[in-house]
Amino acid sequence: MKLRSTLGASLGALALVLSTAGSAQAAQGEFHYKYVDGFGQENTVTLNDPHSGKCINLHAVGEDDELPGYGPHNDTDTAVTVYVGANCEGPEWRLKAHGKPAKDTLELRSVRFDAPAAVK
Repeated sequence: MKLRSTLGASLGALALVLSTAGSAQAAQGEFHYKYVDGFGQENTVTLNDPHSGKCINLHAVGEDDELPGYGPHNDTDTAVTVYVGANCEGPEWRLKAHGKPAKDTLELRSVRFDAPAAVK
């Protein structure tokens, strides 16, 4: 019986460690951008707690044959690099954490969030 309890506690602790390790790879907060759809309607997209450290091609604007998105607003806890091209290529700009919305003239197709700072 003692072995089962120890094994159960160990598996529970492992599950907790694995679940917190995954959340450490996400920026906390929201990132917004706007785009115009095929009907001429302006839409806003929000990424909640976006994944950090990898390139993200953005919804509805992430291909080079689509109109780019614009007016990004980084309200996450990490800086983000926004790219004019898909696959994090082309001209780039840095937006700081919890910054003000960028002007609508700033276009983007893809982003890469910095890895969050380690919690001490």
